[in-house]
Amino acid sequence: MTVMPDRSAHPTAFILRVFMVWRGLFALLALVAVLGLWIVPGLGASPWQKIVLSMALCIAALFSLLGLFDIAKRLHRGRTISLILDYLAFVACLVIVLNTGGVFTGIDALADTFGRGILYLGIIVAGYLLGSLSDRYSHRPATERWLGSVSKWIMIAGAVLFVWKIDAVNGLLFFLRNLLQPAGWIAVTGIILFGLSLWGMWHETTASRLQVKTHHEAMLNGWLFLSPNLIGFLIFFAGPLLLSFFFSFTDSDAFNPPNWVGFENYAKIFNIRFTGLASPDQLAREVVDTKIYDEVGRLRLGNGGILFAAADPFFWLALRNTLTFALFTVPLSVLPALILANILNSKLPGMKFFRAVYFIPSIAAIVGIALVWQWLYNATIGYINYFITQGVEFLNTTFQAGLVDPKIQWVSDERTALMSVIIIAAWQTMGFNTVLFLAGLQNIPPELYEAATVDGAGAWARFWNITIPMLAPSTFYVVSTTTIQAMQVFEQVFILMNPAEGPNNSTITLVLYLYRKGFINFQQGYASAIAWVLFIVIFGLTLIQFQRQRRSSIYES
Repeated sequence: MTVMPDRSAHPTAFILRVFMVWRGLFALLALVAVLGLWIVPGLGASPWQKIVLSMALCIAALFSLLGLFDIAKRLHRGRTISLILDYLAFVACLVIVLNTGGVFTGIDALADTFGRGILYLGIIVAGYLLGSLSDRYSHRPATERWLGSVSKWIMIAGAVLFVWKIDAVNGLLFFLRNLLQPAGWIAVTGIILFGLSLWGMWHETTASRLQVKTHHEAMLNGWLFLSPNLIGFLIFFAGPLLLSFFFSFTDSDAFNPPNWVGFENYAKIFNIRFTGLASPDQLAREVVDTKIYDEVGRLRLGNGGILFAAADPFFWLALRNTLTFALFTVPLSVLPALILANILNSKLPGMKFFRAVYFIPSIAAIVGIALVWQWLYNATIGYINYFITQGVEFLNTTFQAGLVDPKIQWVSDERTALMSVIIIAAWQTMGFNTVLFLAGLQNIPPELYEAATVDGAGAWARFWNITIPMLAPSTFYVVSTTTIQAMQVFEQVFILMNPAEGPNNSTITLVLYLYRKGFINFQQGYASAIAWVLFIVIFGLTLIQFQRQRRSSIYES
């Protein structure tokens, strides 16, 4: 009689039972931590922070229990859940250890002493280079071993001297002393436990016991490599995004605990009035309550007109300027880019040089660009007004035109201030758009142009009937990204204009107004509401462009 092996006595079965106990303990500790958040006094966390942490811990406990049942059923999903939970907990404990040990503040101290050790880093490099020479003496083994040994000791000596010179030993002792705090040794214990759990669950024997297939392993490896970016996205983008959405319903001022105000911030933004005017020059206080509303603008209609007033006029001024900026910047940076891309796609000599020249403004620092243009726009010594003056004098001298030098006050006149920023933004963005169009042009099959030429199509017909339709995906991407970038304009205005809002608020934009509300007036709840309104506007414009692109694609097909 054949005796079947007792699988329950297999070492892997015992390990799986340990993991089941660990998953249950993890869930229990998570729930205990939730209770501790609300029971233990003096934690220094605000109510909304406790709510967020409690939700995260409860979700972790729920998934840990799910992982427990899946491991009991020998399902690979239990392994996946365990690896994800233990990995996130391991990273959290590691961050706590680094923070408790003062590593982040210690980096500043290291920067002050790092210069002392540069010479000794050179010794390490010299030792490494000496070791690389040993390969040339493979025919003389004794010499090769001697060079390798000398190289190793030189590098060790350089590393020791470097650590001593930058005072890293005291920094290490400072780190270890800080870890003696309760948060420190608890986090270190967590690193050890979660690390052991990760190692055990990742082990090949455990994976085979849980029916893990090759594609499951490939998926986990992929997510593991993506995890640094995903965690960074969650912490530094998705987290603040959700936090700003919460703040938009509060009166947060960055100093005091926020109070829930509901839709009050949004109500103030959209509290507007359109009122008829008996005459175009009728005073605003005669038709609206000026204690609540301020005039934003008026439209003259015959002997009367319409007055536009708002509780927050600066928001609507900023929205008007932002839309005007986008309306001019997008065509000025897209159409010339399309023309340049067609020229650069030709086989004329020197095209590689011109491609680089046009792309340089896109990678140049915005601060440097704005300062250079600020000098060019100078009404007295700027080159733009200088060339205008020379042109006017030439026309008057040669053709007796009788023109008057306008002496344009580019950045100090409300009529030209916004246009000055538009010119800079279009000039800076055009090179990047040119590269995108050029990539699209090079993907168009040349056989289409050859066939059209054989059929008698001219240059314009080929451009209009082949280039434009085939560039539709590239055009959609370029227009969408340029529109989004234009709606978020901030740096050019902030650096170029003084004050940033420009003369008579002629260059105030939504992002600039958001910045002023959030970081100057410290009305961060209201600034968050402005940010979400801006998001809705950008999303709406992008959706319209997407629908137009989709309809045109359906029509062409």
